[in-house]
Amino acid sequence: MPNSPSPTGSHAAALTDRTDDRPVYVIGGGPGGLAVAASLRARGVRAVVLEKSDRVGASWRGHYDRLHLHTTRRWSALPGLRMPRRFGRWVGRDDVVRYLEKYTEHHGLEVVTGVEVTRIDRAPDGSGDWQLTATGGRVLRGRAVVVATGFNHTPRIPDWPGRDTFTGELLHAARYRAPAPYADRDVLVVGIGNTGAEIAADLAEGGASRVRIAVRTVPHIVRRSTAGWPAQATGILVRRLPVRLVDRAGAVMCRIAVPDLAAQGLPRPDTGLYSRVRQGAIPVQDVGLIDAVRTGAVTPVAAVASFDKDTVVLADGTRLTPDAVIAATGYDRALEPLLGHLDVLDGRGRPVAHGGRSPKGAPGLYFTGFTNPISGMLREMALDAERIAKRVARASR
Repeated sequence: MPNSPSPTGSHAAALTDRTDDRPVYVIGGGPGGLAVAASLRARGVRAVVLEKSDRVGASWRGHYDRLHLHTTRRWSALPGLRMPRRFGRWVGRDDVVRYLEKYTEHHGLEVVTGVEVTRIDRAPDGSGDWQLTATGGRVLRGRAVVVATGFNHTPRIPDWPGRDTFTGELLHAARYRAPAPYADRDVLVVGIGNTGAEIAADLAEGGASRVRIAVRTVPHIVRRSTAGWPAQATGILVRRLPVRLVDRAGAVMCRIAVPDLAAQGLPRPDTGLYSRVRQGAIPVQDVGLIDAVRTGAVTPVAAVASFDKDTVVLADGTRLTPDAVIAATGYDRALEPLLGHLDVLDGRGRPVAHGGRSPKGAPGLYFTGFTNPISGMLREMALDAERIAKRVARASR
């Protein structure tokens, strides 16, 4: 019979059903996976978290130094443990990592590190269980599986023509940490999502000689907080409202709170804010970009079309020769090798169901953390964790 891996270190806390050799396996030791494991444990269901790195919260440890949550401390906590008040309203990267470590300890979670799951299958005996193939020749069997490998899993850099000929420095935003290495250098940031916008502002404040940001689609920009009211609160309130109504209200609020930057190369979008959200494009929360663009510290330019040795060619024909290019061009979910054969992904490689719902034909398989909602990802992970745990506990009974 396939064996469950043994937990290591302080994470090997006693569980009421440790003898159960068919636990729920949670793949990924980030916020989503830990939240699900804690919610299951609270219901007396054994959950084993499999984390391919050597510590929980691996992706958070790798984020750039400046990063703070764009969601409030109150609405970013996971089930069963508040974030400490001393972390402040907008929690920094290092404090998020501390919280995840404390969360694991507080709930006595069973976390096994250094194990990467490479394939998920139905158990061959027709029992309805799930079988996981993992590193080290492991074959694991569980009553249910929760995939929580993360929205930002595998860095993606577009295959621009001539990219391999570029003689300057080209890196994905996942490798960016701080502005110091780029002091007195000409830097082009590609992509104006939240990551690209914040890195561009960070570079401008950190001493880069010139900072430009390549814009393919003009984003909606919102203040992180207006008169003490967080943008996240608005996101929570409007989620169930008609799209057209929110688009109109959003346009009015943006004109009041955000200056017109058209003269600086960043015009207002011609599509509605919430319409864009429904298509997967989250607004940029301002943490310095507006002032940087308004003062000329960051210059918006056209999208990147190609590379030619030391030159970056833009879509409008402009040719630039930056010292470094930082590609804030997103991530792939990278789920196809793991479970693409199960017919549970859509045409873009995203799960067809999430939270407490399993995909049709795959009962006992759950996903969390693969959406980027306007109401805040950590908040939605916490809600998903409770929904998944309730469903699994009910099925276990």
